[in-house]
Amino acid sequence: MSKRASQVPRQVSRSGDFGSRLAAVFLALMGVPTGLIALAYPSRAAAGTPVENGDGAVAEAHGVKVEGEQSQTTFEIALSRGVTAEVFTLANPYRVIIDLPDVTFRLAPGTGARGKGLITAFRYGLFAERKARVVIDTKGPVEITSATMAHGAAAGAVILRVAMSATDAQSFAGGTGATRREDAAKAAAEEAAPIGKSPKAKPVIVIDAGHGGIDPGASGINNLSEKTLVLAVAQRLQAVLAKSGAFDVRMTRTSDVFVSLDRRLKLSSDEGADLFVSLHADSIAETNLAEGIRGATVYTLSEQASDEQARKMAEKENASDLIAGLQGVDQGGRDQVKSILIDLMKRETSNFSADFSNVLVGRLKRSITMARDPQRSAAFKVLKQTHAPSVLVELGFMSNSKDQQEMATPAWQEKVSGAIAAAITVYFAKRTAGHP
Repeated sequence: MSKRASQVPRQVSRSGDFGSRLAAVFLALMGVPTGLIALAYPSRAAAGTPVENGDGAVAEAHGVKVEGEQSQTTFEIALSRGVTAEVFTLANPYRVIIDLPDVTFRLAPGTGARGKGLITAFRYGLFAERKARVVIDTKGPVEITSATMAHGAAAGAVILRVAMSATDAQSFAGGTGATRREDAAKAAAEEAAPIGKSPKAKPVIVIDAGHGGIDPGASGINNLSEKTLVLAVAQRLQAVLAKSGAFDVRMTRTSDVFVSLDRRLKLSSDEGADLFVSLHADSIAETNLAEGIRGATVYTLSEQASDEQARKMAEKENASDLIAGLQGVDQGGRDQVKSILIDLMKRETSNFSADFSNVLVGRLKRSITMARDPQRSAAFKVLKQTHAPSVLVELGFMSNSKDQQEMATPAWQEKVSGAIAAAITVYFAKRTAGHP
């Protein structure tokens, strides 16, 4: 047990004949896993208010409170019952991560947009199936000084409280959660590699609904999030393609759950995709320009962005994993290998990607508003498909009131999914006829 681990209070206790209701919090402090620490809170079984709702019950998070100053800040989340939580920190950028099993969030819209003290903002949502995550952005390196779980004032409520204090970068040791980098490296090593194509009865189409879970993507008026919009369009597109009977359709996600960029690439490779279509919605930060910029854009892969806006868009989309609290991995020599793979991909699939982009833009123009320059390119990680043509479609601008109003309607979603499906049909008809 490390010295820092010993600073975490152990509050194991017993509560009469009813025993203790224990919540375990695993802390990875300063990059050193401290082990499983059982933090007990008094049972209220005698009062008729048991903490736990039974095996398999899903806890609800229904309130958050942030208190403190620049030197010491506490983050509290109110839960309907006790759960097992895992708390650790990451660097580049500095974040505190709280992982929770089977928790649904019943928080007011906009919760987390602003922080206090050491916390600049926080976000929450599903990180994986049956696993929720809270990502807390901090102003600099912090040390977790305590993590406790106890009864709240309201009947049945349980409060998970994480206290953090400011520290320096050297003490932070370059980012805690260091042991998790091994897992991240392992995931990166499993990233998709070129696969041999075998004859298939139908072309495999992988539809990638961007963002999801803890990563909401862009937000617009009326609290509509990008992750919700693109999933709706993806599901409609899946239905149209499946109804045609001509394609084998796969989805990178079918619900509001986070999927890492590496996982999306691997899924596409594992499924033997013949075409990868990633769906997103754009946004610009300059409010004075928002109402003048709208329309859909189709992106293809290029290590050199076609313009500055495309470069910024790729940077934003490539940051999805950091937003969800994944640690970046320095892959060293693997970058050279990836560069070689990308060069091969360019020679083998870039023409097909460009061809599909041409067909897709032509079809979309018939149905929805397009951006002034609807065909662009940039280094989107999710498009680094060594095995299949791929495009990323920004359906419109969440920051533009007209675009968002249209995109939120079922009629618009039907039009755009129909246009994309028609483009896919035309594209593969040309391929089958021998016209690349």
